[in-house]
Amino acid sequence: MGSYNYYKMFGCFNRKFKISESEPPPDVMNAFRRYSEGGAHMSADQFARFLVEYQGEEGCTVADADRIMHEVIQRRHHLTKYTRRGLSLEDFFYYLFQDDLNPPLPSQVHHDMTAPLQHYFIYTGHNSYLTGNQLSSDCSEIPIIKALERGVRGIELDLWPNSAKDNVHVLHGRTLTTPVTLYKCLKSIKEHAFVKSPYPVIITLEDHLTPDLQAKVAEMVTQVFGDMLYYPEAVSLEFPSPEALKHRIILSTKPPKEYLETKQNKEDGVSPLGKDSFEEEFFKKETPTQSETDAKYDSDLDDEDGDFQNQKASQQAPPEYKRLIGIHACKAKHGVRHALVTASDKVKRLSLNEQELEKAAASCGTDVVRFTQRNILRVFPKGTRVTSSNFHPMMGWTHGAQMLAFNMQGYGKCLWMMHGMFRANGGCGYVKKPDFLMNRGPYNELFDPKRPVVVRKTLKVSVYLGDGWRLDFSHTHFDSFSPPDFYTKVSRHISFHCYT
Repeated sequence: MGSYNYYKMFGCFNRKFKISESEPPPDVMNAFRRYSEGGAHMSADQFARFLVEYQGEEGCTVADADRIMHEVIQRRHHLTKYTRRGLSLEDFFYYLFQDDLNPPLPSQVHHDMTAPLQHYFIYTGHNSYLTGNQLSSDCSEIPIIKALERGVRGIELDLWPNSAKDNVHVLHGRTLTTPVTLYKCLKSIKEHAFVKSPYPVIITLEDHLTPDLQAKVAEMVTQVFGDMLYYPEAVSLEFPSPEALKHRIILSTKPPKEYLETKQNKEDGVSPLGKDSFEEEFFKKETPTQSETDAKYDSDLDDEDGDFQNQKASQQAPPEYKRLIGIHACKAKHGVRHALVTASDKVKRLSLNEQELEKAAASCGTDVVRFTQRNILRVFPKGTRVTSSNFHPMMGWTHGAQMLAFNMQGYGKCLWMMHGMFRANGGCGYVKKPDFLMNRGPYNELFDPKRPVVVRKTLKVSVYLGDGWRLDFSHTHFDSFSPPDFYTKVSRHISFHCYT
């Protein structure tokens, strides 16, 4: 006797539909027959051979196979003692659907985690405190907690004075978003930072504070994080590795002089720009020619040094706050291309919006790649994405951008791609960049994302069936009168690059 679902018609008639069990597709049956050698059951030895030869699980032993078989039998047949001779076809098919027994990706960290931070793509959030849209949603610590529990390693906080100018709030400035206190956000980060992953959490701060409130932030941060907080003794010449920074919190923001310049502009009658528009203005300047870049090289090195060592900033800004910055952010004072090509002994982080990245990729893509070989590039959504939508991440990844800041409270294909990307490497939030983005070619050339490449490998995906909707939805959720009809849509977002 099978199970049935009943659908009521016109309030008085019942329609009955039998719930059919999903049958194994031909490929699954063929694999079972091959490794069971035509028998009705697959033994532990045969199952171990299937795992090694077919699934590619090198190092799997007969004992490992026997343990999995015991778990499958116990779940399907509720047997506390393993008395069966092996797996039946139905048991074998059941096993293939179990994420914990047959995971699609390795559940352990398997990338080399000892390279500097810029060698990794980093799972990064944008306006991590927002519960919804960018204009009127509530600010809360809850989205931060959810992001950390998913494995996100980059959290963004916008810091603004409260109405009394005596405390610090986190909110999306110049909008109708309701604030949340900085202390509540910091406490939540401390308590949930390493629930999913032991690797470092980077907090990017958008600072709109006065020096006295910066001092208050420094006190609050050191009080909450204590020894968890990482900050170098001097401006870093190279980033540490994720392995060396396990269970550490890192602050990343512009040095205090940036605040002083903004305040001075306001006093001089220059209207301050919001976070996104402030960075969007840089591409409005003409892109300098190579000769102009070379001519300005020396003077800009002095300007860059001024960002970190300006005497006025040292006198007015609290030294405790400046000292706690683990990753220094810089601004593109002379245009984006100039910021990308100007050399410096100090490593830094540069933020661009998605449109700036597109323009830089079109005009100087190899410069973006070169910059990301030593420094960190963060890309955030354009200001018009008020519904918390996201941009396509492939352009950023193919140019080596480490921190693609996404609205984790959003929805859609781009966000699913981001989540899928960071299921790799055990879901730890750090995925090592491919070697071609970090190394030069045989003729000392940089990787050019626009250069045509030879297809070296083709990935084929076969979708057999989908099941499990009944676990999340009632049988009338999609259609009140009959079972739903589903279809599958597969999109390809895979790119393989190589040098010929």
